[in-house]
Amino acid sequence: MTGGDEQLTARLDEVTLAMESLTAMLDSELDLGQMLQAVCDHAVQVVPGADMASITLVRDGVPETVASTDQRAVNFDREQYRIGDGPCLRAAETGQPVRVGVGAVGDLWPQFVSAAEQLGVASFLAAPLTVDEDMSGAVNLFGFGEHGFSELGTKILELYTATVVIGLRSARRYFAARELVDQLNRALETRAVIDQAKGILMAAHRITAEEAFQRLVKRSQDGNRKLHEVAAEFVTAVATTKSGS
Repeated sequence: MTGGDEQLTARLDEVTLAMESLTAMLDSELDLGQMLQAVCDHAVQVVPGADMASITLVRDGVPETVASTDQRAVNFDREQYRIGDGPCLRAAETGQPVRVGVGAVGDLWPQFVSAAEQLGVASFLAAPLTVDEDMSGAVNLFGFGEHGFSELGTKILELYTATVVIGLRSARRYFAARELVDQLNRALETRAVIDQAKGILMAAHRITAEEAFQRLVKRSQDGNRKLHEVAAEFVTAVATTKSGS
């Protein structure tokens, strides 16, 4: 085996270990922020020429850096957000990786190049994160060397980000399901207190369920308040009166 083959094998072993580590995180209850931070840490280790890393997520059209290995990477991302263009935003928008040497894009992104030079960044690689129609993003790698990153580095990062997308999609489904459960629980609690208030009114005034409901609706409209708030206040007032008598 040649020296080049040995280096490639070693690099692939590193990628395999990083992928296994990330997959284990997806199977655990690790916080999403911790997982994304681990992605940045691993990416710097496995992609040749990467000195810093960050992750951009675009939600409702607003980009945000949610994890990074260096504050300089965060500052660089924010400069792209301010400009409204750059490798990370281009990758997130197009769904295609962006691999550039900073010196080659002076005409395309002059402000980007200026910011890169100030931070000592000479090479940039962004791999897209296509989560769903409401969320996109990119894993961003920064190199201090003028190598412009390699095709191998791009393929390694794309392989890695495929696993990240799975994690983000799972997290999105989980949070959506939890929000639905919370909404259903709130609806059940609201219905329960309204039914309780109706029952009290029916017993006290010998009226039908519909008549009791209309009384609650009138109180709600007169006070410009939500129906369940009026019902809860009424039930509490009755309970307080009974306990004090």
